[in-house]
Amino acid sequence: MTELQRPAFFEGQILAAADLAGTVDHGRGRAARHDRYLHEWGIAEGLALTGEGQTDPDDGSRYVEVTLQPGVAVDGTGREVVVPEPVALREALFEEVNGADPDSGDAYPVFLAGLDREPAGGALVPDGCGDPGGASRVDESYQILFGRLGDERLVADQRPPAPGDGPGDGTTPWLILLGYLTWAGGRFRAVLPEAGGVRPRYAGVRADTVAARAGRLALRTAPAAAEGGPVVTLDRQAGLAFGLYRADGSVDEVLAVSPRGDVTVRGKLSIGTTGGAVAAVSGVATDGVLLPLPAGVSADEVAQGRVVLHTMLAPRPPTLDGVWLSGPVECTVDGERRVRSRMRSMRADGDREVRDHAVPVDFLVLAAAVPAPGPAASGGVAREPHGGVREGDRARARRARGVRPGGGR
Repeated sequence: MTELQRPAFFEGQILAAADLAGTVDHGRGRAARHDRYLHEWGIAEGLALTGEGQTDPDDGSRYVEVTLQPGVAVDGTGREVVVPEPVALREALFEEVNGADPDSGDAYPVFLAGLDREPAGGALVPDGCGDPGGASRVDESYQILFGRLGDERLVADQRPPAPGDGPGDGTTPWLILLGYLTWAGGRFRAVLPEAGGVRPRYAGVRADTVAARAGRLALRTAPAAAEGGPVVTLDRQAGLAFGLYRADGSVDEVLAVSPRGDVTVRGKLSIGTTGGAVAAVSGVATDGVLLPLPAGVSADEVAQGRVVLHTMLAPRPPTLDGVWLSGPVECTVDGERRVRSRMRSMRADGDREVRDHAVPVDFLVLAAAVPAPGPAASGGVAREPHGGVREGDRARARRARGVRPGGGR
């Protein structure tokens, strides 16, 4: 069993190069394991690809000169990768990898990886008669790699080293996606931040507990607090709140939960339906009007069979002079939830005049969420393969409620 060793020293010890190197390696390994297991790897700061538009003097075509801006990243081995100054991307290196591809306008990924290099200069010489010694420094450098189409998918397949290992040396590059380039006519044409739903990855934190020392914790979507930006705050005194930043940096709370459990909501509160839940809406509608859906219920949920509507209508007799006998001729709701409501009235105190009227109705719409399909033994409704209720079940349900096929009584 190989265990980690920490260098130890004693008085009078003659220190060899391996002793001093072990001291450095122990510290680097510990730092790498901290960054590897307590943090998510990715870009920590900067490292943006920027393009400056140019015009080719020969043919007048437009292209961009691409530059990698300074910044810091941590790769999946726990290695810190530092780019201390801007670096211009070389078209010749890109062409070595992808120059044979047609000019299709596709997005090619660009990667950053750490790499140990021997520094420039000769080796140390202990004395005039000795053999050349090794280099006294190692450049913790980096390399910019151009990928082929689709290589951005390789990023998710990378695996970290064993728990006891230190940071990588770049022999096997750990790919950090920086962005994408388009290419045509031997030139870079554009810089893209995303392609195929894959974006650069940014460093994060792994933690089961996040504790605020000042009694207030803020979670936002950008490094700086910008006006209009969303923020979630957890305050020892005020409780939990979701809001938007004001220009002065304070928070305009939209939803708040006090430490006592009191909930305050500004704006509309929509409650979606779940299995077995029922939502309702009622009111008065006239002939030809579409009935509304209860709050929190969408037309897509109804169309997909995830919500079943139950509609009840009660026509209002017309107001006429004299004595009239009135009865419904039509009182239905079609598949679009459009009301059809007409009544026929016959005069009872005169010449038996008959009139037909479009009349308003009192309506009640109940929306019941359809539970997930279950075994027949559990009492669930039998369903067709895509979750729709069989037509026979619909007809029996209508007859049991006394509802016509259009939905009205």
